[in-house]
Amino acid sequence: MTQLTGIRKTSSLRIGNLPLLSIAMGPDPAKGEIRGHAKGVIAIGDMATGWVAIGGLARGGVALGGLSVGVVAFGGLSIAAITFGGLSIGIVTLGGLAIGIVALGGAAVGYYACGGAAFGQYVMSADTQDPEAVELFRRFLPWRKR
Repeated sequence: MTQLTGIRKTSSLRIGNLPLLSIAMGPDPAKGEIRGHAKGVIAIGDMATGWVAIGGLARGGVALGGLSVGVVAFGGLSIAAITFGGLSIGIVTLGGLAIGIVALGGAAVGYYACGGAAFGQYVMSADTQDPEAVELFRRFLPWRKR
C-alpha cells in the first residue's frame, strides 16, 4: 500500500529568521504531521503563517484562505482590519455578512452600514438613507450618483 506524502519546500533565501518562500501541503508521515504548516515571508500551505499567507487557515499581514486572520484578509471567514469574505469581521468590512465599524454587505452591521439589510448608527439600505451614511458611501461606491 502506498503512503501519501505532501509537499515541503523552503527557499534558502531568508529575511530575518523567515524563509522568503515556504510551501507545506498535505501529510508528512516521517514527521507525524497530518497537514502542512508553512511559515515564511510568503507562506503557502494547509495552514500558512507569513507576511503573505495563502492556505486553508491563513494568518499574516495579507491572508487569503478559508479562515483568514490578518491586517488585510480575504476568505470564507475573514477577521482583520480590512476584510473581504463570506463572513467579514473587522474595522472596514465587505462581505455576505459584514460586521465592522464600516460595513458593506448583503447584511451589514456597523457604525456605518450599507447593505440589503443594514443595521447601525448610520445606515444606507433599500429603505433607509441616513445622510451621513450616504455621504460616506458615495465617496467609495463608484456606481452611486454624486
